[in-house]
Amino acid sequence: LQVDLWQPSSPFHIVEGTVTDVRVPQNTTRNLLPYLQQANIQYTILMSDLQKAIENQTGLRSYRTRRSLSGYNYEVYHSLEEIQDWMHHLNRTHSDLVHMFSVGKSYEGRPLYVLKVGKRSRPYKKAVWIDCGIHAREWIGPAFCQWFVKEALQTYQTDPAMRKMLTQLYFYIMPVFNVDGYHFSWTNDRFWRKTRSKNTRFHCHGVDANRNWKVKWCDEGASFHPCDDTYCGPFPESEPEVKAVAHFLRKHRKQIKAYLSFHAYAQMLLYPYSYKYETIPNFNCVESAAYNAVNALQSAYGVRYRYGPASSTLYVSSGSSMDWAYKNGIPYAFAFELRDTGHFGFLLPEMLIKPTCTETMLAVKNITLHLLKKCH
Repeated sequence: LQVDLWQPSSPFHIVEGTVTDVRVPQNTTRNLLPYLQQANIQYTILMSDLQKAIENQTGLRSYRTRRSLSGYNYEVYHSLEEIQDWMHHLNRTHSDLVHMFSVGKSYEGRPLYVLKVGKRSRPYKKAVWIDCGIHAREWIGPAFCQWFVKEALQTYQTDPAMRKMLTQLYFYIMPVFNVDGYHFSWTNDRFWRKTRSKNTRFHCHGVDANRNWKVKWCDEGASFHPCDDTYCGPFPESEPEVKAVAHFLRKHRKQIKAYLSFHAYAQMLLYPYSYKYETIPNFNCVESAAYNAVNALQSAYGVRYRYGPASSTLYVSSGSSMDWAYKNGIPYAFAFELRDTGHFGFLLPEMLIKPTCTETMLAVKNITLHLLKKCH
């Protein structure tokens, strides 16, 4: 029985009493359901026709997106090409607040674009790094990164908090980290997770870009097998995308004070460590930032996020970007797991983009303003 594991990401994390989400091919359900009944495992069918749900998101696109960029729709999912066009457009039309650059090229040769957002108010400013879409199928991530930029540009004049943020800080925003995988999730396999690098021995593609960082690389929660979803790669930073971002962060480590990475799904706000059960040195500052951020998020629609160290709140995983950022001197490192908790999973409907991004925005602003106050 071949199933695609949605939650948790690795079979090692499946223990008695946990809820597990799996996707099964249509013809497999006939064999799987009797098997679950025999084993006395309770199950619920959350979505009976995934194909239909996918087509609702990606079909009929032409009439929705081909409006001018000034009428860009932030409440639908966008292909890589559309997102990159949008970035170029902002770079041209908002040159006072936006500067676009590339940190390198992906395995398939695509540019790795980043938007630097902020007022050029003084030569040296602290910065916040935000990336989305390390895992290709988590489409709500890139949608949030775009939403953040939109909010920054639209409310800069009217919202004192946003003005303060953009005056005192730079934001480096990478809407799609895993560009090859994201493109592939639009064209070939909606539920693709990894990068698209080739493995000659196994004919399997891709590495989990969130297990490929040089921090306790390929230990617990990562796999050595190239066909697994959590494959750590042949060596740390083997993926050009990871290597390029790591190089950029290393170069700017004195400037960058916060690292925020957006994933889906679980409704959690996680901080280090991911690879071990141990309290970080600046726990009090980070913990209070997380507590306040989660409360701010809940104030919008009552959606509750769990928060805490990734290892004990979600599961142990090694080689993650968040742990790496923290270990490399970025004091505030967070990973968001956005909506939902499994009903729609990776297929979060477009009608939920706006509420999800609205509440997440409150949390991010909260963390950013916390950063500007000295915490001891």
